Amino acid sequence: MTPTPPLSSPQSSPRTPRPSLSRIRIGSAPDSWGVWFPDDPRQVPWERFLDEVARAGYAWIELGPYGYLPTDPARLTEETARRGLRVSAGTVFTSLHHGPAVWDRTWAHVADNAALAQAMGAEHLVVIPSFWRDDRTGAVLEDRVLTPGQWRDLTALTERLGREVRDRYGLRIVVHPHADTHLDSEENVARFLDATDPDVVALCLDTGHYAYCGGDSVKLIETYGERIGYLHLKQVDPEVLARVVADEVPFGPAVAQGVMCEPPAGVPALEPVLAAAQALGVELFAIVEQDMYPCPPDKPYPIAERTRRFLRSCGA
Repeated sequence: MTPTPPLSSPQSSPRTPRPSLSRIRIGSAPDSWGVWFPDDPRQVPWERFLDEVARAGYAWIELGPYGYLPTDPARLTEETARRGLRVSAGTVFTSLHHGPAVWDRTWAHVADNAALAQAMGAEHLVVIPSFWRDDRTGAVLEDRVLTPGQWRDLTALTERLGREVRDRYGLRIVVHPHADTHLDSEENVARFLDATDPDVVALCLDTGHYAYCGGDSVKLIETYGERIGYLHLKQVDPEVLARVVADEVPFGPAVAQGVMCEPPAGVPALEPVLAAAQALGVELFAIVEQDMYPCPPDKPYPIAERTRRFLRSCGA
Protein backbone atom coordinates (compact mmCIF):
# COMPACT_ATOMS: atom_id res chain seq x y z
CA MET A 1 0.00 0.00 0.00
CA THR A 2 1.42 3.38 -0.98
CA PRO A 3 2.09 5.56 2.09
CA THR A 4 -0.07 8.67 2.50
CA PRO A 5 1.70 12.00 3.01
CA PRO A 6 1.01 13.62 6.40
CA LEU A 7 -1.68 16.28 6.40
CA SER A 8 -0.06 18.74 8.77
CA SER A 9 1.31 21.98 7.37
CA PRO A 10 4.82 23.42 7.75
CA GLN A 11 5.53 25.18 11.00
CA SER A 12 6.55 28.78 11.42
CA SER A 13 9.67 29.85 13.25
CA PRO A 14 9.10 30.44 16.96
CA ARG A 15 9.19 34.09 18.00
CA THR A 16 10.15 33.56 21.63
CA PRO A 17 12.38 30.98 23.31
CA ARG A 18 10.60 27.88 24.59
CA PRO A 19 11.13 26.22 28.00
CA SER A 20 14.38 24.30 28.23
CA LEU A 21 14.28 20.73 26.93
CA SER A 22 16.65 19.59 29.66
CA ARG A 23 16.44 15.87 28.88
CA ILE A 24 17.19 16.20 25.15
CA ARG A 25 20.79 15.97 23.96
CA ILE A 26 21.19 17.47 20.50
CA GLY A 27 23.69 16.20 17.94
CA SER A 28 24.21 15.79 14.22
CA ALA A 29 25.55 13.14 11.87
CA PRO A 30 27.54 12.65 8.66
CA ASP A 31 24.18 12.22 6.92
CA SER A 32 23.55 15.95 7.36
CA TRP A 33 26.71 16.54 5.32
CA GLY A 34 25.50 14.34 2.47
CA VAL A 35 27.43 11.27 3.62
CA TRP A 36 25.82 7.91 2.84
CA PHE A 37 28.82 5.71 2.05
CA PRO A 38 32.24 4.94 3.58
CA ASP A 39 34.03 6.34 0.54
CA ASP A 40 32.51 8.42 -2.22
CA PRO A 41 34.14 11.28 -4.17
CA ARG A 42 30.92 13.30 -3.96
CA GLN A 43 31.09 13.39 -0.16
CA VAL A 44 33.03 15.88 1.97
CA PRO A 45 36.22 14.56 3.58
CA TRP A 46 35.73 13.38 7.15
CA GLU A 47 38.03 16.07 8.53
CA ARG A 48 35.81 18.75 7.05
CA PHE A 49 32.70 17.12 8.51
CA LEU A 50 34.23 17.10 12.00
CA ASP A 51 35.44 20.69 11.70
CA GLU A 52 32.08 21.97 10.49
CA VAL A 53 29.81 19.99 12.79
CA ALA A 54 31.73 21.37 15.78
CA ARG A 55 31.72 24.91 14.36
CA ALA A 56 27.96 24.69 13.80
CA GLY A 57 27.46 24.18 17.53
CA TYR A 58 26.93 20.45 17.98
CA ALA A 59 28.59 18.48 20.77
CA TRP A 60 27.42 14.98 19.75
CA ILE A 61 27.82 13.03 16.51
CA GLU A 62 27.06 9.60 15.12
CA LEU A 63 29.72 7.52 13.40
CA GLY A 64 27.87 7.30 10.09
CA PRO A 65 28.77 4.56 7.59
CA TYR A 66 31.54 2.41 9.00
CA GLY A 67 34.85 3.48 7.50
CA TYR A 68 33.92 7.09 6.76
CA LEU A 69 35.42 8.29 10.04
CA PRO A 70 38.67 6.72 11.22
CA THR A 71 38.04 3.25 12.64
CA ASP A 72 41.07 3.32 14.94
CA PRO A 73 39.59 4.33 18.32
CA ALA A 74 42.73 6.13 19.48
CA ARG A 75 42.87 8.31 16.39
CA LEU A 76 39.14 8.99 16.35
CA THR A 77 39.21 9.86 20.05
CA GLU A 78 41.98 12.36 19.41
CA GLU A 79 40.17 13.88 16.41
CA THR A 80 36.83 14.24 18.18
CA ALA A 81 38.21 15.37 21.53
CA ARG A 82 40.19 18.26 20.11
CA ARG A 83 36.99 19.52 18.47
CA GLY A 84 34.88 19.06 21.61
CA LEU A 85 32.81 16.24 20.10
CA ARG A 86 31.48 13.01 21.57
CA VAL A 87 29.89 9.99 19.88
CA SER A 88 26.29 9.02 20.60
CA ALA A 89 25.88 5.94 18.37
CA GLY A 90 27.04 3.77 15.53
CA THR A 91 24.78 2.66 12.67
CA VAL A 92 24.28 -0.68 10.92
CA PHE A 93 22.03 -1.99 8.16
CA THR A 94 20.61 -5.49 8.59
CA SER A 95 18.39 -7.91 6.68
CA LEU A 96 17.30 -10.13 9.55
CA HIS A 97 13.96 -10.96 7.93
CA HIS A 98 15.97 -13.34 5.72
CA GLY A 99 16.38 -15.61 8.72
CA PRO A 100 19.22 -17.47 10.46
CA ALA A 101 21.19 -17.91 7.24
CA VAL A 102 22.23 -14.23 7.35
CA TRP A 103 23.14 -14.16 11.05
CA ASP A 104 26.89 -14.76 10.80
CA ARG A 105 27.34 -12.17 8.04
CA THR A 106 25.18 -9.71 9.95
CA TRP A 107 27.05 -10.20 13.19
CA ALA A 108 30.44 -9.65 11.56
CA HIS A 109 29.22 -6.26 10.32
CA VAL A 110 27.52 -5.39 13.60
CA ALA A 111 30.53 -6.37 15.71
CA ASP A 112 32.89 -3.97 13.92
CA ASN A 113 30.46 -1.07 14.38
CA ALA A 114 29.58 -1.95 17.95
CA ALA A 115 33.20 -2.29 18.99
CA LEU A 116 34.05 1.15 17.65
CA ALA A 117 30.93 2.71 19.18
CA GLN A 118 31.77 1.14 22.54
CA ALA A 119 35.38 2.33 22.36
CA MET A 120 34.12 5.85 21.68
CA GLY A 121 31.89 5.83 24.75
CA ALA A 122 28.61 5.58 22.85
CA GLU A 123 25.54 3.98 24.40
CA HIS A 124 23.51 3.11 21.31
CA LEU A 125 23.62 1.24 18.03
CA VAL A 126 21.13 2.38 15.39
CA VAL A 127 19.82 -0.60 13.40
CA ILE A 128 18.24 0.09 9.99
CA PRO A 129 16.41 -2.66 8.06
CA SER A 130 17.58 -3.33 4.52
CA PHE A 131 15.80 -1.77 1.54
CA TRP A 132 13.23 -3.70 -0.50
CA ARG A 133 14.26 -1.58 -3.50
CA ASP A 134 17.65 -0.11 -4.27
CA ASP A 135 17.92 3.38 -2.83
CA ARG A 136 19.92 4.67 -5.80
CA THR A 137 18.64 2.81 -8.86
CA GLY A 138 15.13 1.99 -7.70
CA ALA A 139 15.54 -1.65 -8.75
CA VAL A 140 13.10 -3.86 -6.86
CA LEU A 141 15.13 -6.28 -4.75
CA GLU A 142 12.31 -8.23 -3.10
CA ASP A 143 8.61 -8.06 -2.26
CA ARG A 144 7.77 -4.97 -0.24
CA VAL A 145 5.44 -7.01 2.03
CA LEU A 146 6.92 -9.53 4.47
CA THR A 147 5.43 -12.98 4.86
CA PRO A 148 4.37 -14.13 8.35
CA GLY A 149 7.53 -16.25 8.49
CA GLN A 150 9.71 -13.28 7.59
CA TRP A 151 8.05 -11.21 10.33
CA ARG A 152 8.88 -13.94 12.84
CA ASP A 153 12.49 -14.03 11.68
CA LEU A 154 12.74 -10.24 11.81
CA THR A 155 11.42 -9.95 15.34
CA ALA A 156 13.18 -13.00 16.79
CA LEU A 157 16.57 -12.17 15.30
CA THR A 158 16.27 -8.50 16.24
CA GLU A 159 15.73 -9.59 19.83
CA ARG A 160 18.78 -11.83 19.57
CA LEU A 161 20.78 -8.94 18.16
CA GLY A 162 19.66 -6.70 21.01
CA ARG A 163 20.78 -9.23 23.61
CA GLU A 164 24.12 -9.94 21.93
CA VAL A 165 24.96 -6.26 21.46
CA ARG A 166 24.00 -5.50 25.07
CA ASP A 167 25.86 -8.44 26.57
CA ARG A 168 29.03 -8.14 24.49
CA TYR A 169 29.34 -4.38 24.00
CA GLY A 170 27.07 -2.75 26.56
CA LEU A 171 25.10 -0.93 23.89
CA ARG A 172 21.35 -0.61 23.41
CA ILE A 173 20.03 -1.24 19.92
CA VAL A 174 17.50 1.28 18.60
CA VAL A 175 15.72 0.11 15.47
CA HIS A 176 15.13 2.80 12.84
CA PRO A 177 11.96 2.71 10.69
CA HIS A 178 12.99 3.90 7.23
CA ALA A 179 11.40 4.65 3.87
CA ASP A 180 11.64 1.85 1.29
CA THR A 181 12.17 -0.78 4.00
CA HIS A 182 9.72 -3.22 5.53
CA LEU A 183 9.62 -1.17 8.73
CA ASP A 184 7.98 2.01 7.55
CA SER A 185 4.29 2.77 8.19
CA GLU A 186 2.40 3.20 11.47
CA GLU A 187 0.92 -0.27 11.01
CA ASN A 188 4.27 -1.98 10.47
CA VAL A 189 6.02 -0.10 13.27
CA ALA A 190 3.24 -0.99 15.71
CA ARG A 191 3.35 -4.62 14.60
CA PHE A 192 7.11 -4.72 15.14
CA LEU A 193 6.96 -3.11 18.58
CA ASP A 194 4.11 -5.34 19.73
CA ALA A 195 6.09 -8.44 18.70
CA THR A 196 9.46 -7.58 20.28
CA ASP A 197 10.77 -7.57 23.83
CA PRO A 198 11.03 -4.01 25.22
CA ASP A 199 13.94 -5.07 27.42
CA VAL A 200 16.19 -5.61 24.39
CA VAL A 201 14.61 -3.72 21.47
CA ALA A 202 13.97 0.03 21.47
CA LEU A 203 13.06 2.39 18.65
CA CYS A 204 14.98 5.15 16.91
CA LEU A 205 12.15 7.43 15.82
CA ASP A 206 13.22 9.33 12.73
CA THR A 207 10.63 12.08 12.40
CA GLY A 208 11.29 12.60 8.69
CA HIS A 209 11.12 8.96 7.65
CA TYR A 210 8.03 8.38 9.77
CA ALA A 211 6.28 11.37 8.17
CA TYR A 212 7.46 10.21 4.73
CA CYS A 213 5.56 6.96 5.37
CA GLY A 214 2.43 8.68 6.73
CA GLY A 215 3.16 8.39 10.45
CA ASP A 216 2.48 10.82 13.30
CA SER A 217 5.57 11.14 15.51
CA VAL A 218 3.82 12.74 18.48
CA LYS A 219 1.17 10.00 18.47
CA LEU A 220 3.89 7.34 18.35
CA ILE A 221 5.73 8.88 21.30
CA GLU A 222 2.52 9.16 23.32
CA THR A 223 1.46 5.59 22.48
CA TYR A 224 4.79 3.77 22.71
CA GLY A 225 6.75 6.14 24.91
CA GLU A 226 8.55 3.40 26.82
CA ARG A 227 9.92 2.05 23.52
CA ILE A 228 11.38 5.34 22.28
CA GLY A 229 15.12 5.09 22.90
CA TYR A 230 16.53 7.63 20.45
CA LEU A 231 15.44 10.34 18.02
CA HIS A 232 16.50 11.49 14.58
CA LEU A 233 15.23 14.99 13.82
CA LYS A 234 14.27 15.46 10.20
CA GLN A 235 11.54 17.10 8.14
CA VAL A 236 9.95 16.43 4.77
CA ASP A 237 8.71 18.93 2.21
CA PRO A 238 5.01 18.04 1.90
CA GLU A 239 4.74 19.17 -1.73
CA VAL A 240 7.76 17.15 -2.84
CA LEU A 241 6.56 14.21 -0.73
CA ALA A 242 3.14 14.20 -2.40
CA ARG A 243 4.81 14.12 -5.81
CA VAL A 244 7.30 11.35 -5.04
CA VAL A 245 4.61 9.20 -3.40
CA ALA A 246 2.25 9.68 -6.35
CA ASP A 247 5.02 8.83 -8.82
CA GLU A 248 6.42 5.97 -6.68
CA VAL A 249 9.87 7.55 -6.73
CA PRO A 250 12.51 5.49 -4.85
CA PHE A 251 13.98 7.00 -1.73
CA GLY A 252 17.40 7.94 -3.14
CA PRO A 253 16.04 9.92 -6.10
CA ALA A 254 13.41 11.43 -3.80
CA VAL A 255 16.19 12.80 -1.60
CA ALA A 256 17.91 14.21 -4.69
CA GLN A 257 14.62 15.97 -5.49
CA GLY A 258 14.65 17.64 -2.06
CA VAL A 259 12.06 15.59 -0.19
CA MET A 260 13.98 16.14 3.05
CA CYS A 261 14.15 19.84 3.83
CA GLU A 262 15.69 22.28 6.26
CA PRO A 263 13.75 22.91 9.48
CA PRO A 264 11.42 24.60 10.13
CA ALA A 265 10.13 24.58 6.54
CA GLY A 266 8.63 21.07 6.53
CA VAL A 267 6.69 18.50 8.52
CA PRO A 268 6.35 17.32 11.18
CA ALA A 269 6.60 20.39 13.41
CA LEU A 270 9.54 19.67 15.68
CA GLU A 271 8.46 21.64 18.77
CA PRO A 272 5.61 19.22 19.67
CA VAL A 273 7.82 16.23 18.96
CA LEU A 274 10.52 17.53 21.30
CA ALA A 275 7.93 18.44 23.95
CA ALA A 276 6.45 14.93 23.81
CA ALA A 277 9.93 13.43 24.09
CA GLN A 278 10.79 15.66 27.05
CA ALA A 279 7.56 14.57 28.77
CA LEU A 280 8.76 10.95 28.76
CA GLY A 281 11.03 11.84 31.66
CA VAL A 282 14.13 10.11 30.31
CA GLU A 283 17.38 11.26 28.73
CA LEU A 284 17.18 11.07 24.93
CA PHE A 285 19.53 11.86 22.11
CA ALA A 286 17.98 13.86 19.29
CA ILE A 287 20.33 13.71 16.33
CA VAL A 288 19.73 16.03 13.39
CA GLU A 289 19.74 14.31 10.02
CA GLN A 290 18.90 16.03 6.77
CA ASP A 291 19.26 13.54 3.96
CA MET A 292 20.71 15.32 0.94
CA TYR A 293 22.99 12.94 -0.89
CA PRO A 294 24.58 14.05 -3.12
CA CYS A 295 25.05 17.73 -2.38
CA PRO A 296 27.55 20.52 -3.09
CA PRO A 297 30.30 20.56 -0.43
CA ASP A 298 29.47 24.11 0.68
CA LYS A 299 25.75 23.41 1.23
CA PRO A 300 25.66 21.47 4.54
CA TYR A 301 27.38 23.83 6.97
CA PRO A 302 25.05 26.86 6.68
CA ILE A 303 22.03 24.56 7.00
CA ALA A 304 23.53 22.84 10.05
CA GLU A 305 24.27 26.15 11.73
CA ARG A 306 20.76 27.51 11.06
CA THR A 307 19.19 24.25 12.26
CA ARG A 308 21.16 24.36 15.50
CA ARG A 309 20.05 27.94 16.05
CA PHE A 310 16.43 26.96 15.37
CA LEU A 311 16.59 24.09 17.87
CA ARG A 312 18.01 26.42 20.50
CA SER A 313 15.00 28.67 19.95
CA CYS A 314 12.85 25.63 20.72
CA GLY A 315 14.68 25.18 24.02
CA ALA A 316 17.00 22.36 22.93
